[in-house]
Amino acid sequence: MSNSSSITVFLLLAFADTRELQLLHFWLFLGIYLAALLSNGLIITAIACDHRLLTPVCFFLLNLSLIDLGCISTTLPKAMANSFWDTRAISSSGCAAQVFLFTFLISAEFCLLTVMAYDHYVAICKPLHYGTLLGSRTCVHMAAAAWGSGFLHTLLHMANTFSLPLCQGNGIDQFFCEIPQIIKLSCLDTNYLRKDGLIVLSTCLFFVCFVFIVVSYVQIFRVVLGIPSEQGQHKAFSTCLPHLAVVFLFISSGMFAYMVPFHLLPIPRSSDGCCVLGGASSSEPLNYNMRNQELKDALRKWMQLILHHEQ
Repeated sequence: MSNSSSITVFLLLAFADTRELQLLHFWLFLGIYLAALLSNGLIITAIACDHRLLTPVCFFLLNLSLIDLGCISTTLPKAMANSFWDTRAISSSGCAAQVFLFTFLISAEFCLLTVMAYDHYVAICKPLHYGTLLGSRTCVHMAAAAWGSGFLHTLLHMANTFSLPLCQGNGIDQFFCEIPQIIKLSCLDTNYLRKDGLIVLSTCLFFVCFVFIVVSYVQIFRVVLGIPSEQGQHKAFSTCLPHLAVVFLFISSGMFAYMVPFHLLPIPRSSDGCCVLGGASSSEPLNYNMRNQELKDALRKWMQLILHHEQ
C-alpha cells in the first residue's frame, strides 16, 4: 500500500491512439482555447478600462470572466501539450495544482452565479433600494465571499483527497486531474467516512446555492408577471434570461459529465468533458454580452479603436 506522496507521475487518459487524431484534437482544443481567451479577454479589458461599466452587473461579469479564463487555462493547455507531444504523463505536483485550481474555480463560479441571482432579484423586485443594497463596497464583499467560499471548500477537499492511501495505480480516467478520479485510485476498503463526508459537504454547498437561485427567480417571475406592460415584461426577462442560461449550462454540463453512466456516453468522457467545459467557458460571457447594451457599445468602441489603429 502506498499513499499519494509516493506517486511522482500520473497518467492521464489519451484522446486517441493514432497520431493524426491526436493532432486533430490539438487543433480543436487550440481553437476552443483561443476563442475563450478572446471573448473573456475583450470583456475583462472593456470593463476594466471603461469607468462607465463600473456597475454591479459588469463587476460580477468581470469576476465571472476571470473565473472562466482561469478554469479553461487549468485544463486545456496541458491537454493540448499531451496531444501534441504524444504523452500522457503529468507530475504529481502538476496534478495537485490542477485539482486545486479546477475545484476552486468551479466552486467559486457557482457561488458567484448565486450572488448574481441576488443582484437580479434586487434589481427587479426592489429597484428603489438597488443603489443602497448593492453599493460598491457590498459588491466587493459579495464577490470576495464567493471566492472565499470556493477556496475553503477546495482546501477541505485537497486535505482529504491527497491524504488518502492510493493502491490502484496511477492511471487517471480523465484528460485532467480531478478529485473523483484521484479518489478512485484510493484503497476501496478504507476511509469511507471521510470520502462520503466530503461528498455530503459538497452536495450541501451546491444545494444551498441552487435553492437560493430558485427562490430568487420565483420571486422575480412573480414580480415580472405582475408588470402590466408587455414591453416592461420583455425588458425584465431579457435581463434575467442570460443568467438563467448560464446557470442551466453550468448545472447540465456538470450533471452530464459526472452523473451519466460511463457506458451510455457515445464518445469518451474525456473528449466530452473537454468540449463541454471549453464551450461553456467561452460562451458564458457571450450570453451576457449579447444582452448588455452598455457592454456591447464598449466592445464595439474598442474594436473600432483597434481597427483604426491598424489602418
